[in-house]
Amino acid sequence: MPSGLASAVDIVAAVRAGETTATDVLEEHLERISEDEDTVNAFNLVTEEAARAAAERVDAAVAAGDDPGVLAGVPVALKDNLCTRGVPTTCSSRILEGWVPPYDATVVQRLAEEGALMVGKTNMDEFAMGSSTENSAFGPTRNPHDTDRVPGGSSGGSAAAVTAGFAGLSLGSDTGGSIRQPASLCGVVGMKPTYGLVSRLGLIAFGSSLDQIGPFARSVADAALLLEAIGGHDVGDSTSLPNAVPDLSGQLDAGVDGMRVGLITEMMGEGIEADVVARTRAAAEALTAAGATVEEVSVPAVTLGLSAYYLVAPAEASSNLARYDGVRYGNRVDGPTTGEMMEATRTAGFGDEVKRRIMLGTYALSAGYYDAFYGKALKVRTLTRNDFDAAYESFDLLLSPTAPSTAFALGDKTEDPLAMYMNDLCTIPSNLAGHPAISVPFGTGDDGLPVGVQVLAPALGEVPMFRAARVLEAAANDEAAASAGGAS
Repeated sequence: MPSGLASAVDIVAAVRAGETTATDVLEEHLERISEDEDTVNAFNLVTEEAARAAAERVDAAVAAGDDPGVLAGVPVALKDNLCTRGVPTTCSSRILEGWVPPYDATVVQRLAEEGALMVGKTNMDEFAMGSSTENSAFGPTRNPHDTDRVPGGSSGGSAAAVTAGFAGLSLGSDTGGSIRQPASLCGVVGMKPTYGLVSRLGLIAFGSSLDQIGPFARSVADAALLLEAIGGHDVGDSTSLPNAVPDLSGQLDAGVDGMRVGLITEMMGEGIEADVVARTRAAAEALTAAGATVEEVSVPAVTLGLSAYYLVAPAEASSNLARYDGVRYGNRVDGPTTGEMMEATRTAGFGDEVKRRIMLGTYALSAGYYDAFYGKALKVRTLTRNDFDAAYESFDLLLSPTAPSTAFALGDKTEDPLAMYMNDLCTIPSNLAGHPAISVPFGTGDDGLPVGVQVLAPALGEVPMFRAARVLEAAANDEAAASAGGAS
């Protein structure tokens, strides 16, 4: 990660005060993209001319004494499954190559209204199905900390864009951990909101009961700023909550004194690398030092989350992706009959992982197997919610690792789908429950690569969750400073 990058909070303050211009901020970021994008491959498309036009509008508003918005002049990268009017949106799939949405997602509208500068559409696992951003039709994204490693997925391009300094902020989508896991592997903050707190209108669906849009940022304060800008009720999304986003930025520094935090026992053992466990225990100690009471707590159903997820999510995907048939969207491969045209289009347009999940979901929903597989998965989902509810009777927040390991090598797990799926072991339960969770960088593993720890909260528990994240961020920064001082 480049050193000395300005935070989004600082960029906004400087632009609004006239100490710099949105145009100058943008050009700095475009220069970094020009220098390093060929190596990182964070973007499917860089929208530099549209970003320059947006920067000029922000600068004109400042010069006129108008309010330029709470994200004035901040370059923001968008995952390529968010609809952007007049700008190609591909989901990193050949089947959508060349498709141009006729409307903006609600979050895209809100970013523009608040003065953000869209710098491009980021690479991702095809239709958000993956944990390494290697399932993209347009080549893998590489981790800026070590370009032989993956950035995580499926929002790997968004995580890498913020890590590399290509954007001050970015948006991803999180169906089973696709924001938090890449945030952990790239050493940035990544957050999944409560289901319904952020509108899904214009997010191309993968698993509709699980999908959520959320922020990537280089600090907890930046993530709070972005969530405040994009969240809140949307009449266009029937699953949108009526709640406004609470004042997160104003309460970030309230600390954790008196909070009760549960360290999830089932996420501290089998399947989690020892160095990640050690960093998570260090995070628990940091919260204790800040005044919280931290104890281990059992949430038994989290051990069943992976199995349930890989029935629920593919089942929903098999329905959602039925619309890509060569008739209404993107590419078409002609055939002598309509059926053969659709088969040829889907065979050529979808990658192997998408095909695997469509077949898995279709099988789980088929006659004779619905009750045996999909029905049981829904029961596990209810059990997961119940177990979380029981834990939150005794604890305000929960703590766990975000990912089982640090970033792994490109190609290391592409031939073993189950090993790839295990990367979402710690993140999936929050999606099944619809609860918020945030990944915060907390030092490095034995290989020197970033480790993220995850703070989990009950529904609409974003305020205490961000407060705990802020405490952990400060502790990690203090530790890094002490280590640097010792080294010198």
